[in-house]
Amino acid sequence: MAEIKDPENTIIIELKDGPVTIELLPDVAPQHCARMKELAREGAYDGVVFHRVIEGFMAQTGDVAHGNADKGLNIRAAGTGGSDKPNVPAEFSKLPHDRGTIGAARSQNPNSANSQFFINFKDNHFLNGQYTVYGRVVSGMEHVDKIVRGEPPANPDKMISMKVAADA
Repeated sequence: MAEIKDPENTIIIELKDGPVTIELLPDVAPQHCARMKELAREGAYDGVVFHRVIEGFMAQTGDVAHGNADKGLNIRAAGTGGSDKPNVPAEFSKLPHDRGTIGAARSQNPNSANSQFFINFKDNHFLNGQYTVYGRVVSGMEHVDKIVRGEPPANPDKMISMKVAADA
């Protein structure tokens, strides 16, 4: 596992193949980072599936309303919901959507991000300036690469747990 420099701004996601350590970027996107930590601390992400996983593009997850494999997963609705909290406004920056970066998933409205996010499998610079980048995988990308593909996958992988490193 990677050396954790700032435990309060580090997320650890447990996947079937092992842990993924994400360094959050609160200086770049403070509201998005705060929302992920808030939901992680509530346990909202535990059991949530990767509902949209596109080879050579990204793995999307975080629909806490419809995507929980442990609490009545509705795979057809997964990807359409968020949390019971208000949406987060866009926090666009100059950071590129490189392999391993975390982006905020949203509808066509730039200010509609809520709980969903995606992890880029490769550099996806066509997304630059259109989706908020608020974190990067610092270890465990090999586990992200093994997430089952599909839109939605027939047997989706899930986040077993998500924790803020300061609490782990």
